[in-house]
Amino acid sequence: MAAFFKILGAEWLKLRKTNIWLLIFISPLLAFATGLALPVPANEPLIAWTLLLSTMALIHAMLFLPLLTGVFAAFVCRYEHTGGGWKQVLALPVSRSHLFMAKLLLVTGLLAVTQLLFLGGLVGVGCIKGLGASIPWSQLLWPVLGGWLATLPLAALQLWVSVAWVSFAAPLALNVIFTLPNILVANSETYGPFYPWAQPFLAMLPASDTSLGGLHVSFETLIYVILGGFVVFFLSGLSYFQRKEI
Repeated sequence: MAAFFKILGAEWLKLRKTNIWLLIFISPLLAFATGLALPVPANEPLIAWTLLLSTMALIHAMLFLPLLTGVFAAFVCRYEHTGGGWKQVLALPVSRSHLFMAKLLLVTGLLAVTQLLFLGGLVGVGCIKGLGASIPWSQLLWPVLGGWLATLPLAALQLWVSVAWVSFAAPLALNVIFTLPNILVANSETYGPFYPWAQPFLAMLPASDTSLGGLHVSFETLIYVILGGFVVFFLSGLSYFQRKEI
């Protein structure tokens, strides 16, 4: 474990030298502005909070959260793609599995910070609109957590693609291509529950009768699509990275 944390620390130092920190504020700020412009019934707090969550999640999780997943994955591999960095790194006596997991942990960590900023913006908007005395924490925390969980398969997939492709822009373009159909796919009862890029938005919607606990997604979607997808993409990416030629 000591070796893993050393690698994680090195990856953290490389990341601190980039401007990636500015990106984690973009989506929460846009969602915050959208929430401020939304009229809500202050005399019906529960309906108001549900409306705020649904509307702010629409712009945040439908488009920007899946896109940010690809951007973060590309950024953690950017250093290695320039100047023969992969040859230098992989020639060192470091565990490839530790290196892959360290990069994935940074990507998921950045996504977690983004979700926390979204939560802060959501609560902030509610307080500004006079809803601070009746914050339904469980109804807000579960969707935020669910949105983060739903990004895990995308994070593993995008890291795999970013490791495999030398180009910095190609993985981002691929992610954009699969994110844009979210508007149509998320509304489909046939394809929506199985489309990985739509899961962050679906998971952040207020819970329904078919939801699993406080999450909007069903048990089958959580197990097979989100957790199952993460395991498949993670193991596939890790297997490829371990066999990657120097």
